[in-house]
Amino acid sequence: MTLGLLLRHLVRRGTLRVIDAGGRMHVYSGAPGPVVTVRLHDRQIARQLLFNPRLMLGEAYMDGRLTVEDGADLYDVLDFIGSNMNLAPKSVLTPLYNGFGRAFRGLQQWNPVGRARRNVAHHYDLSDALYDIFLDRDRQYSCAYFTAPDQTIDQAQANKKRHIASKLLLKPGQRILDIGSGWGGLALYLATECDVDVTGLTLSVEQHRVAERRAAAAGLSSRVRFKLLDYREERGQYDRIVSVGMFEHVGVPQYPAFFQRMKALLKEDGVALLHAIGRSDGAGSTNPWIRKYIFPGGYSPALSEVLPVVERTGLWVTDIEVLRLHYAETLRAWRKRFLAERERVMSLYDERFCRMWEFYLAGSEIAFRYQGHMVWQMQMARQVDTVPLTRDYMFEWERSHRAPAAAEAGRAA
Repeated sequence: MTLGLLLRHLVRRGTLRVIDAGGRMHVYSGAPGPVVTVRLHDRQIARQLLFNPRLMLGEAYMDGRLTVEDGADLYDVLDFIGSNMNLAPKSVLTPLYNGFGRAFRGLQQWNPVGRARRNVAHHYDLSDALYDIFLDRDRQYSCAYFTAPDQTIDQAQANKKRHIASKLLLKPGQRILDIGSGWGGLALYLATECDVDVTGLTLSVEQHRVAERRAAAAGLSSRVRFKLLDYREERGQYDRIVSVGMFEHVGVPQYPAFFQRMKALLKEDGVALLHAIGRSDGAGSTNPWIRKYIFPGGYSPALSEVLPVVERTGLWVTDIEVLRLHYAETLRAWRKRFLAERERVMSLYDERFCRMWEFYLAGSEIAFRYQGHMVWQMQMARQVDTVPLTRDYMFEWERSHRAPAAAEAGRAA
């Protein structure tokens, strides 16, 4: 099979125009729809895209060997590919593309403590200024929660923190463990809004430094502390455990250790809330480009891979909520902010880094729009009667802790 045959198989709606290294244009059309044009700048790319498209498309774009022409942008091309993949019948190469990754995923996701630290440093110990450019003011680097279509990313991230807190049944004075505490925003919110004591764990040196500084600036160092520590090394007992956007870095081989440690750290009447990216179509493998350049060791699991481990641990799953397109909207907001400040990113890194980050943000959005990715929140407890029998308490808590519209608008300005 040639790349041309594969593209004719793929394109069901719209028109894809490919200009090869010799300047010849090849046109692949389906039903009426959008038109996108790409140019291949050397003769090797066609073969590389045929046999390893999940890796080589991103690499070719990063290196400038593949460019987008005629006024479109990278997102337009990835949106075209993603939507057509949903329409096209499975390629004869699909089992090869997916099966190869799954065959080695145990090794790819083997994350002992030392390797986990290196993986985290690869992504989270980048320049402080980079994350200031595209994240909200509180640096929430996980799925926001949009309760209205016109909300800003700052408002939606504030919603997310409130939504998570509503599921924790918090009481003043309780001890909270935040596994994967990032730059400290959720810990500071819980301490301020709920009058609790929070310990945050992170493996990122940069995140730890910023979080400690923020706690001191807020006058909360006596009630909010951050440790540069792996979850497997933490000891103690906590009333509540929360983990947001960290489970994707654990890896399937470590799931039993993760949930056993969570159970050991949780008091008998404790509640835990896990917020993570998942996939709706069963077990899979991490996109090889994402694994190589963005999140080494990372994997977003299907719930069918997680729930059996929780069951064997003996924890009660007391609530599950699936957030579908919220992360797609989050990534769109991040991408727009990143592109608006692209020159600033260039001053920090270089053109190749900018193209890499653009591909990461655009490709991740496509994964949530077309490729079955979603976010799930799982509430757990050690005892069957710890959590109320209905979900009313969540709605009531969110209503009672909602900031006035004027105050939220001011924070987002």
